[in-house]
Amino acid sequence: MPFRLFKTFAVASLLAVAGLSVQAADLTVSAAASLTNAFRDIGPLFEAVHPGSKVQFNFGASGALLQQISKGAPADVFASADSETMDQAQKAHLVKQRRDFVSNTLVVVVPTSSARVPKAVADLALPAYARIAIGLPASVPVGRYTRGVLEAANLWSVIEPKVIGANNVRQALDYVARAEVDAAFVYATDAALLPGKVKVALTVPTTRPIRYPVASLVAAPNAADAGRFVDFLFTPPALAVLARYGFGKP
Repeated sequence: MPFRLFKTFAVASLLAVAGLSVQAADLTVSAAASLTNAFRDIGPLFEAVHPGSKVQFNFGASGALLQQISKGAPADVFASADSETMDQAQKAHLVKQRRDFVSNTLVVVVPTSSARVPKAVADLALPAYARIAIGLPASVPVGRYTRGVLEAANLWSVIEPKVIGANNVRQALDYVARAEVDAAFVYATDAALLPGKVKVALTVPTTRPIRYPVASLVAAPNAADAGRFVDFLFTPPALAVLARYGFGKP
């Protein structure tokens, strides 16, 4: 092989190896949609403390994320918006030790332009509230919390026909922001993101506390950074970001 050609091949090989090294350092975090804004702020803070690490986020409904992980989608960390989804991940032996890191609150929101504001959950059974956005209970934790509240109040059978299903909590919030529905059940942290388009009508006590667990995955391609990221969520800088977005202590 001519020296010039050999040199070109060697350089290309080194660049390829370097590219693989950078790619191998990437950390993939699959997290509940309600964590989007907070985690996007936390990512650069983590990277600053761990030079060479790069965080990539995959946001969505907790149930949908778990399905992706169970089918082999590459991920290093899983952060769920409820304990039930993480329970399923544990039973499937997909995650390592879990830790609750924040909590949230369920609220009912209506469009800012709406003249109708429910004073109690029971008001949503009135004809004036014909379209109510709720996360799909089968895959969206906020939907399960909502259904639990409505079933406990014997209202689910009345409100279910009015339900506009949302694939995640942010979609339910968006329906309200565009005034496409009369009301929606979302997290307080999400409602706070659009103060000019939605208003909180009432806070809804849930039958179970809304806690967010996080865990690194058993099959994490980047196990070292996965553990570091989970630990980082409990440091003062990360907790300050989470608090700024309205998340409470677990």
